Amino acid sequence: MIEITATVESFQQAEKLVDLNIDYLYFGDATFGLRLPTHFNIEEMKQLVNLAHSKGKKVRIAVNAIMHPDKMLLIPDYLGFLENLSVDEIVVGDPGVIHVIRRDGYNLPYVYDAATMVTSSRQINFWGNRGAIGAVLSREIPYLELVDLSGNLDIFGEMLVYGATCIHQSKRPLVQNYFNFTKQEKNTDKTSQLFISEPKAEETHYSIYEDEHGTHIFATNDVNLMTELGELEKIGLTHWKLDGIYTQGEAYLQIVSYFVEAKELIQAGKWNETEAKRLTELVMAAHPKERTLDAGFYYFDPDDIK
Repeated sequence: MIEITATVESFQQAEKLVDLNIDYLYFGDATFGLRLPTHFNIEEMKQLVNLAHSKGKKVRIAVNAIMHPDKMLLIPDYLGFLENLSVDEIVVGDPGVIHVIRRDGYNLPYVYDAATMVTSSRQINFWGNRGAIGAVLSREIPYLELVDLSGNLDIFGEMLVYGATCIHQSKRPLVQNYFNFTKQEKNTDKTSQLFISEPKAEETHYSIYEDEHGTHIFATNDVNLMTELGELEKIGLTHWKLDGIYTQGEAYLQIVSYFVEAKELIQAGKWNETEAKRLTELVMAAHPKERTLDAGFYYFDPDDIK
């Protein structure tokens, strides 16, 4: 079965998302969750979990930050809160958090997410043998490698099929340090819509922002794998992630609905090139005009990736 996970930016948006044929809402807080459209406090998270469960949907909570010692001290209480909240799954990348889950026996199924490092079926199965129920695949894996990888997985692999790709994270506040050096007072959070570009490639447009986790830099183009969904389904990669970090409001809801329609067509055996082209054009029309789309690394030659 195809499963769709969708990020959420507000309770009002969540109310509309759960009426679509998605499977998971994905959200988290500011302390433990990385690169989310927004952050929710404890009370808001309770409301979202109750909403999702009342509609027969599940929730995945982002606990995917790099946990430095100060955050690790807080992890047991947070995991206890999530367990008491009866969240369905959490998404974790830091081995320290996994150690705490296993050591203290939390009833929290987890999906392994170490970002760009998740490129090997052996690595994924290693974490599967240590309790992971799935893994978030690196967004830099081309199709030819996905074919080999998917055939060797013991647990599911989640694919980003729509949204922005983070290509670098640093704990350091790099942009703020620059503004301090140049004696400028600027806001460096996501709302500022800052970007950087390569000196020798002016067409590059890397979105960049900072939060308490450091500096986050994103690829020039956001990912859209609408036309590739049929191939992904055939090789068994049927857990799809839609990320609305840079696509907000009604536009994101529209795009989610198009991927839901694709899911339903594939499951009904009605998916074809015409439908793929039609839905791709709809996604492109709804996507923010200031941002560009492509298939990411999907069509790259594996030998060209270093």
